[in-house]
Amino acid sequence: MARNRKEDKFVEAAGFAVGGAAAGAGVAATVGGMGLAVGGTAIAIGSAPVVAAGTLVGLAAYGLKKLFD
Repeated sequence: MARNRKEDKFVEAAGFAVGGAAAGAGVAATVGGMGLAVGGTAIAIGSAPVVAAGTLVGLAAYGLKKLFD
């Protein structure tokens, strides 16, 4: 049985993060300009928060994978 090195775990986690960021970028490109309207005011939401949310979702998927391993 091969031993897992810390570098292998880091590369795997980075892959999940990059995959999530790519998915977030795809969502941002597909949906386009988004906005958030609350109480009579509105602010624009650019692509950076959507990409960051995609990264977090990717890392959460990695955490779930490690949980069930």
